[in-house]
Amino acid sequence: MPWHGEPLTGFDLETTGTDTETDRVVTAALVRVTPDGQVASKRTWIVDPGVPIPEDAVRIHGISTEYAREHGAPAARAVEEITEALAGVLRSGSPLVVMNARYDLTLLDRECRRHGVPPLSRRLGGAPAPVIDPLVLDKHVDRYRKGRRTLRALCEHYGVRLDVAHEAGADAVAAARAAHRLGERHATIGAVPAADLHELQIRAAAEQAASLQRYLRRTDPAAAVEGAWPLVPARMH
Repeated sequence: MPWHGEPLTGFDLETTGTDTETDRVVTAALVRVTPDGQVASKRTWIVDPGVPIPEDAVRIHGISTEYAREHGAPAARAVEEITEALAGVLRSGSPLVVMNARYDLTLLDRECRRHGVPPLSRRLGGAPAPVIDPLVLDKHVDRYRKGRRTLRALCEHYGVRLDVAHEAGADAVAAARAAHRLGERHATIGAVPAADLHELQIRAAAEQAASLQRYLRRTDPAAAVEGAWPLVPARMH
């Protein structure tokens, strides 16, 4: 059976900001979704990041510093639980669906290192795989489509329901549903085994980053776009 004919596990983080090197996890969700879009299981976390949550981030996901301190788990414990839960999915051979995986998996990796927790790559003995990234795949199969490529935009394009944008559980479900629809609609990726699809996305993400970098350098010769996927290697200082 093709990968999109099986249940998929979606993962999402909401965070204190957009810098994968310095920002922190605030909420997380890991949700198993059947091919018909039903939620088979769901696990969520609220995390006290140990730092103030900026108002810009609060306006996006709705979790204030005070709420996280009262209801959230200590960051080190939560990061350990989240990372081990992801490792369990990938050890089983089941794909992990992450919209813009480069962001979520890199930020989680840095949180692990910050708190002295073994990162996902160490638990798995290598880079996390197989990962399915609807953002990378959609750009690969429909390169010239106009418009935005946010999760909301992908859900509208593929006819997927997104219950609440920027809520980790809802976003994880929507990402998994979008992955199912992508595989169904595009045979060029739907017929590819999950392990081979992972390798395809490594190449596609690098090509997409290089294309964007060439475009940006028309006006900014120093522009640089990260091409590593699904995890940006940690810089050793």
